Amino acid sequence: MAVICVDAGTTMIKAVGYDEEGTEVVVVRQGTSVTRPHPGWAEQDMLSVWDAVVFTVRGVVRQLQSEVDYLAITAQGDGTWLVDAGGAPTGPAILWNDGRGVDILSAWTDAGILEQAFPINGSLTSSGMPNVILSWLRQKDPDRLDRSHASLTCGGWVFAQMTGEFAVDESDAAAPFMDIRTRQYSQELLGLYDMEWAQSLLPPIRDDGHRVAELTRHAGILLGLPAGLPVVMSSYDIASTAIGVGAVSSGQACSILGTTLCTEIITDQVRISDPAAGLNIAPGLPGKILRSFPTLAGGEVIQWACELLGIEDPEALTHLASTCGPGAGGLMFLPYFSPAGERAPFLDPLARGTFLGMSFEHRREHIARAVLEGLTLVIRDCLTASGDTPTELRVCGGGAASVLWLQLIADVTGIPVLRSADTEVGAKGAFLIGLVATGGAGSVEEVAPWYVRIRDTFTPDPSRAAFYSGLYEDFLALRQMTKQAWPRLAGMRQRSAATGGPETFPAATSVPAADGHGTSRQTIHRTAGSTT
Repeated sequence: MAVICVDAGTTMIKAVGYDEEGTEVVVVRQGTSVTRPHPGWAEQDMLSVWDAVVFTVRGVVRQLQSEVDYLAITAQGDGTWLVDAGGAPTGPAILWNDGRGVDILSAWTDAGILEQAFPINGSLTSSGMPNVILSWLRQKDPDRLDRSHASLTCGGWVFAQMTGEFAVDESDAAAPFMDIRTRQYSQELLGLYDMEWAQSLLPPIRDDGHRVAELTRHAGILLGLPAGLPVVMSSYDIASTAIGVGAVSSGQACSILGTTLCTEIITDQVRISDPAAGLNIAPGLPGKILRSFPTLAGGEVIQWACELLGIEDPEALTHLASTCGPGAGGLMFLPYFSPAGERAPFLDPLARGTFLGMSFEHRREHIARAVLEGLTLVIRDCLTASGDTPTELRVCGGGAASVLWLQLIADVTGIPVLRSADTEVGAKGAFLIGLVATGGAGSVEEVAPWYVRIRDTFTPDPSRAAFYSGLYEDFLALRQMTKQAWPRLAGMRQRSAATGGPETFPAATSVPAADGHGTSRQTIHRTAGSTT
């Protein structure tokens, strides 16, 4: 037995080959590009994503020694991947972290539409969801909508390329048009958004019993696999990742330390919080709900800090942070860096990042420490917003490579942190869902303990946990104070953008400068109007 699972992430496509024990035998990765043609936009070339899938799958096929039993797909969620009736893209994919529709989102917020929608859908709309993007296209690019037949997600796009069928998994369909209790598109939601016109673009929803289709002959030739091979549409990446790290029973929590910080908990029922926050997703576990809080900024903040401080990589940043004590010398960092604002555990498209309390006393290590602490306090914030109290937090993603950060997460959250032994946890979740979908197992809960392996555990230090409980309260209070400035900062950005490009200055003129003895010793460069 051998299985190939594809995880089509935002910046990296991965294909993983598994043996009969569920062990990663081959992993092939291919980077992809996100383009930002205008401020706040985030797009991808759909054909380039498919080419990367072909490249990675073929790379795995060449190295596997066994016949492949099935191919499973998981991918980034949300966004809009529009295709025509023949399955060809009608333009670039507009991604989950796109912010072009913030004015539409703000109008819906002010009108109370999002508040009305949340009890039905269970997920709080953000600017990168299909309802916002499609509404923006109707206003700004109606011709593209006229040329489009279906609004897919990334996973749906890859599935269509492999099988020729348009579909969406329940997890991907969960937001923003699905009634989370009936698992069907809601006419009431379409009416709330004044989007009845969009219903023809929505693909059929596939539930847990209808995940499988056959690989077409054309796709098989491209991938190096036989036509008719079962292709499994797994839940989208944040749900597949929770399963792949072993969070499959109620009360188990997971945090993905990747491009987004996504903290999530498995529950037995839909939980509608007050105020509205996060997502309720059908994760691919019958009878279960995934309460999820995917932030708009995570690993990218760490990369930004590396560039700011002139540090080689995130490992060096965490080492620098370890030379500073808890609390970063009184420096607080709010990590809301996405141009689209923030969506979890609260929604505010105007949210922006801030350093608070900075003085001449602070050095590079304080900044590094504050950045890691700010991101980790967001993880605690999401756990608190879930309304559950998990007994453990399973982690994965690129950030899980840092022992220092994982210990900090344990100290800040106050619960043990478990690290997966797998390198590609989203693909492992797709493996488990595919095993059940193709008849190889009765349920994911039954087989997860056999296939999910934990590498190590980080236990919170009681004294540091107590300190960080106080710092969390400071974090919430300071964010509430800073929030009042976000609308004014938005106005400043608009005025700055209206001024055009960078300011230019007249050419400098050289003026001889005399020393105390009347001899010319240096040249001072002055510009017109300068007083220095």
